[in-house]
Amino acid sequence: MTPGHASTVDGLLRRSARRTPARVAVEYGDRTWTYDALDTAVSRAAGVLLGAGLSPGDRVGAYGHNSDAYLIGFLACARAGLVHVPVNQNLTGDDLAYLVGQSGSGLVLTDPGLAGRLPDGVRTLPLRDADGSLLDLLAGAPAHDGPGPRSEDLVQLLYTSGTTARPKGAMMTHRALVHEYLSAITALDLQAGDLPVHALPLYHSAQMHVFLLPYLAVGATNVILDAPDGDRILDLIEAGRADSLFAPPTVWIGLSRRPDFATRDLSGLRKAYYGASVMPVPVLERLLERLPGLAVYNCFGQSEIGPLATVLAPDEHKGRMESCGRPVLFVDARVVDEDGRNVPDGTPGEIVYRSPQLCEGYWDKPEETAEAFRDGWFHSGDLAVRDAHGYFTIVDRVKDVINSGGVLVASREVEDALYTHGAVAEAAVVGLADDRWVEAVTAVVVPRGEVTEEELIAHARERLSSFKAPKRVLFVDELPRNASGKILKRELRDRFTG
Repeated sequence: MTPGHASTVDGLLRRSARRTPARVAVEYGDRTWTYDALDTAVSRAAGVLLGAGLSPGDRVGAYGHNSDAYLIGFLACARAGLVHVPVNQNLTGDDLAYLVGQSGSGLVLTDPGLAGRLPDGVRTLPLRDADGSLLDLLAGAPAHDGPGPRSEDLVQLLYTSGTTARPKGAMMTHRALVHEYLSAITALDLQAGDLPVHALPLYHSAQMHVFLLPYLAVGATNVILDAPDGDRILDLIEAGRADSLFAPPTVWIGLSRRPDFATRDLSGLRKAYYGASVMPVPVLERLLERLPGLAVYNCFGQSEIGPLATVLAPDEHKGRMESCGRPVLFVDARVVDEDGRNVPDGTPGEIVYRSPQLCEGYWDKPEETAEAFRDGWFHSGDLAVRDAHGYFTIVDRVKDVINSGGVLVASREVEDALYTHGAVAEAAVVGLADDRWVEAVTAVVVPRGEVTEEELIAHARERLSSFKAPKRVLFVDELPRNASGKILKRELRDRFTG
């Protein structure tokens, strides 16, 4: 590649720094970074990492909570040609050891309070709040000014959420992520004048790659929070310091049920983005009733595609709230049968993708890579329906479709029916082994108030064909989720089987 022609993740920040050097790029706690200061910090941090004996192509784990240091660590890896490996900060034990070991991370950037969880012998560098942390080392570090990475170089191993199997490391190149950022900017109407707040974990692809990095690319001012703290989020909105928020349905549900949600001045919230799991239609309707001028966007995708694949824009919600929208700028999508042939519009099938946003395969997993990438298309594992106007609706994960008496039942349809009952706070529907039905449609419900199993089954039967209604309702205090908000249905199946 001709020098200067590479399109890289860190290059997007560098261009923003040259365009608006004095503009505030990031606020975290009591620290503020202009674009010029952030870009300089990234170059110095890249020098620190390379000075620690790492070489381009080496993997660097990131096991920390949200912070400005976490962002600088990622961008420094990108600038140094290293491969960043974000790790869920809630992982411990064998799950944590698996990701660090499977990725071959030679160094882990971590928060001091988490370092003790890592396997023995793992080399670490504290991100912040400790002597010799990455932030401390920046002051005396020379800026890295050597050859930069190429567009086709790996920049991240983006591990899948592991809701159905062991996580797999999707090999993301600079080129793939830059394409994904451009898709996000255009589909989500991201503007330099927006005031986004980033509250979801930065190790997760949606918060980092659909919002924070694209917003840095356009030159916005970004507030990073440690966690999705409802008080802090609403305070920022009321103070005019935040007008754009991405959150999974669980967070939106929590915000909408706060006693002060109906009384606080939230008129400054202009854009609401949801994704990472299915938003129950009744919940979305309640949100829009409270904030009728809110522009809502449904973001759908998965780790392997960077992760944004489709978007349902604000003017597209009416009459199709269940849809996840149409493919974004750099994504081509089809719905196919088991043999890879297109199915007619309105017919369920697996959604497959072709895109420059796609990963190069799974790290050190050739068999899984060959299974997912077939005939030039990536097979997502999601069951979808496409309509005549090109809108997609996700019916279920292929592995979550329930075979009840030889008839296939989509769990989402049953969940949406349950959510219309006022005593249902949350619901997940799974198939459990049954001698008569093969799999019995089973609802696992977090109740709000008094409600019985018989009442919920009758409620579902009023809204669904009888074979789709739950055969059983199990009540729990909470549903198991990963940090991005996805319900871990495999855990529910394991817990209630037997």
